Amino acid sequence: MMDEKWLVEQALAAGFADAAVMDTKDLVFVPSFRPLCAENVCGKYGANYACPPDCGSVEEMRARVLGWRRALVMQTMWDIDDSLDESQTKPAKSRHNRMTCALRETLEEPVLMIGAGGCDLCAPCAITAGEPCRFPDKRFSCLSAYCIFVREMAGACGMDYDCGPGVTAFFSVFCFDPLPEGPV
Repeated sequence: MMDEKWLVEQALAAGFADAAVMDTKDLVFVPSFRPLCAENVCGKYGANYACPPDCGSVEEMRARVLGWRRALVMQTMWDIDDSLDESQTKPAKSRHNRMTCALRETLEEPVLMIGAGGCDLCAPCAITAGEPCRFPDKRFSCLSAYCIFVREMAGACGMDYDCGPGVTAFFSVFCFDPLPEGPV
């Protein structure tokens, strides 16, 4: 099992504003979040292997997370005037996810990565051409696809979710320490 203190130190050294470890069993899953994905505000619903409906059912996603004992929660904070303005949030989310992917590449043990937004390793996703995923071992779904209540997760980790005017926080997670029967 990875050393938790070391993981937090690595996340902070990689540039995350904050990082903490929690039990996956303490994550709050809210299945009623899933219909929000179907609204397709991000444009990835049905157009990305890592997003609904192609990523798996709510129950399958929850089971994937709970196949691991621990979760490293990572936070970045961004100066963004309007958190609803995609021209500001999309580049910040992408940078957050790049930081998360880069940190994952330094780890020797496998983790389940959950991003701040849907997988953006390929543009466009291979699903749009009817082709298989180009990076099945690296793709990641977002916290929303997992129906994880991010505000509750942040609070459990002692992190701010609402950072005040002009500041937006993004979160990602590494699930680690697989259960003996293994992750789903």
